[in-house]
Amino acid sequence: MTTFTFFGGKGGVGKTTVSSAYALECVDAGLETLVVSTDPAHSTADVFDQEFGDDPRPVEGYEGLSAMEIDPDQEVQDHLMELKQQLGSQLSATMVNEVDLQLEMAHQTPGAYEAALFDRFVEVMRTAESYDRVVFDTSPTGSTLRLLALPDLLERWIERLMDKRERSIDLFEKAAIGNQEPRRVMEGDPILARLRERKERFEFAGEVLREDADFYLVLNPDELSIRETRRSIEQLREAELPVRGLVVNRLSPEPDPDENGRGARYLRQRVETERERLAQIEREFNVPVAATIETRVEEVRGSLLEDVAAELEIEVTNADDERAPPTE
Repeated sequence: MTTFTFFGGKGGVGKTTVSSAYALECVDAGLETLVVSTDPAHSTADVFDQEFGDDPRPVEGYEGLSAMEIDPDQEVQDHLMELKQQLGSQLSATMVNEVDLQLEMAHQTPGAYEAALFDRFVEVMRTAESYDRVVFDTSPTGSTLRLLALPDLLERWIERLMDKRERSIDLFEKAAIGNQEPRRVMEGDPILARLRERKERFEFAGEVLREDADFYLVLNPDELSIRETRRSIEQLREAELPVRGLVVNRLSPEPDPDENGRGARYLRQRVETERERLAQIEREFNVPVAATIETRVEEVRGSLLEDVAAELEIEVTNADDERAPPTE
């Protein structure tokens, strides 16, 4: 069975580094692993020093590891074209141009990005049978939370649309009688069929996210990151997607005891402040700190990524093992 692991957090906290390091942990544990980047500022290619695209590609140097980068802007365009094609085959020629205009306007509105990306999420989850673990390096927190909340929201919305469509067809059938027999257009109605297909997709996504997914938040030891993480925990809980653990990234290294220069004094003060904030996180958040990671002076890639993976220490179990219950 495939397990899905999501790493989220505000922009710039190091989600790509942490998710990539966790993927190495999974591979070391013998799990066939796929890393999926949905962050518009793709850094997976930089971490592994290799270009990736919309389809999974093996990561050079790591047997059992693949990666892919989803382009959100391209997904929005693909989503738009698919809708145009589907509706164009179901509408009269006089309505097609107006519908095209409305769709173009709709895809410029807030939410279009999340809706298009959500469909790609579902496609990845549905075709992930060959992987034991799929690791999502997500976009900054706000977009990710809206994305993960979509299944429940859209499922209710689709149910209302289906009810309206069914009642409309029922009224049409009662009014349009030929040879004393009501016309039966409910069966085979393309719009109703499309709505049912969407409902099934949302139900699948909701079930996978609740039962086969783990959620981790990455944060830095600063007040802004702590505040955003607190909000994210609450919002994920409201969506019945509790956070399994926190990864506190970019902790400052402590200088050696015999170092007393200006830089050493600065570092000691910095370390003291970060320790206070780490204690605050452990005290105030009802979510365990799964790992703490020191900052690096260079970009994390290659052997440095392997060092981070060694520090990460998030327990990796085989997909067939029983998963521990998440922290409430």
